[in-house]
Amino acid sequence: MAKIAGIIGERLRVYRNRAGLSQEKLAEKANLHNTYIGQLERGEKNATLESIEKVARALDLPFEILFANIIVSERKNEIAAECYNIIAVLAEKEQKILLNIIKTVIEFKR
Repeated sequence: MAKIAGIIGERLRVYRNRAGLSQEKLAEKANLHNTYIGQLERGEKNATLESIEKVARALDLPFEILFANIIVSERKNEIAAECYNIIAVLAEKEQKILLNIIKTVIEFKR
């Protein structure tokens, strides 16, 4: 599985669940096959931009959110990028809680 396919797939799954849609319902809205949606979510398929656009539109999800802060190369910011990928898919309330925890830990260390 390509790293970027897995990241995008996980994000699609999270946003689909947030929208309260089954894979079948999302596939219907996106005019795609439901097994294809599952393959995308598991990172098994390298989707075309057209397919990603169909799914994003069906989820009312802008591309810039879906592709935000994806770093696939081995760089110094890989840990920060992984943290972002974990936190970005959470609800805003959960993100704020984690932000406060991080700030508290950093302040405690000082």
